[in-house]
Amino acid sequence: MKELIEQYLDYYSKTQGVLPEKLEEFGQKYQEKQHLTQEELYQIAYESSTRSAHHVKRNPSKVCKDVTRNVYRLDDDFSQIGLLTCLKGFKAPTASCVLAALNPSKHAVVDTRVWASLERLDLLEGRKESFDAVDYVEMMKHIRSISEDTGFSPVEVGYALFAYDVDKREGTLH
Repeated sequence: MKELIEQYLDYYSKTQGVLPEKLEEFGQKYQEKQHLTQEELYQIAYESSTRSAHHVKRNPSKVCKDVTRNVYRLDDDFSQIGLLTCLKGFKAPTASCVLAALNPSKHAVVDTRVWASLERLDLLEGRKESFDAVDYVEMMKHIRSISEDTGFSPVEVGYALFAYDVDKREGTLH
């Protein structure tokens, strides 16, 4: 498994996935202020999903700060992802970007490609075109296990699993 993660972590730069440098940048801001602004959330959403990012601007600025401040204070995955997905423009994949920015040693950017890779590795069953907080928790359980086994951080494992699907998938994404 370690070789797979190494190989596809390198391959990730050839994909159109979220840029790790951008995520680190947002994470630094999040750690410094312990919240994110509506504009910062919009920028994260734009990195993740340009099509739905405009919805973020429909969230009141105070709500954005309050939600991200509360997420910062929480410790459990389900509550964190659930709270973020209450914001307009934030389904679980985009919300995972916020969590990965906040704590890359605990979280990963996940989407249907990551789910598909975990399924391909016989860790999950069934294809998903979308997922929710419960699915996020399930993915993170496996990603953290891979992280512990390989020595890579959860965010690195997530990037590698994304790239693995990009390389191995035959046909269209959905």
